[in-house]
Amino acid sequence: GSFEGMGEPALKWLVEAKKETGLPFATEVGSALHVEVALKYGVDILWIGARTTVNPFAVQEIADVLKGVKMPVLIKNPVNPDLELWIGAFERFEKAGLTDLTAVHRGFSVYKHPKYRNVPNWEIPISFRERIPFIPLICDPSHISGQQSLLFEVSQKAMDLNFEGLMIETHINPDVALSDAKQQLTPDSLSILLEKLVMRDCSV
Repeated sequence: GSFEGMGEPALKWLVEAKKETGLPFATEVGSALHVEVALKYGVDILWIGARTTVNPFAVQEIADVLKGVKMPVLIKNPVNPDLELWIGAFERFEKAGLTDLTAVHRGFSVYKHPKYRNVPNWEIPISFRERIPFIPLICDPSHISGQQSLLFEVSQKAMDLNFEGLMIETHINPDVALSDAKQQLTPDSLSILLEKLVMRDCSV
């Protein structure tokens, strides 16, 4: 019964937002049908969530639909700390002819961790980079932290490890966000966090 997104109506909102701002937009897809609908609305970037990466059959179906499509795809680590499963997802997309791929480290699910929402297990993204050094690696501090107070710490750690980018959730009013409210920042708070970071060649 938890929030799972707004579905196709939200893609219409993203199209309107793109018209107003000129910014590209991304969306998460968890099935081949999701991909077909997203492509219909001209989505610029797709990402594969952790609960999809853990399922090689779902990953293969998505890769099959994307054959012949030139589009950036972000692939989050699986919910469990399985490096081979994460790398396997990249192999499936590469075999489908996709070349613009990026890895997203969002931590790994555990039951009631005393600090993190998803434990970072930094050794896994480090091993990923050693195995596939040509794939860009970005960090999702929001999902690792699960709370605003840890976002700087996790973001700085990612920078110290030379990640190429950060994926940080923002909301104009986090208190009323439909999901993940505790880990979201206002745009102003995000600006303050970024000013504090010791930045390297990184995109946010």
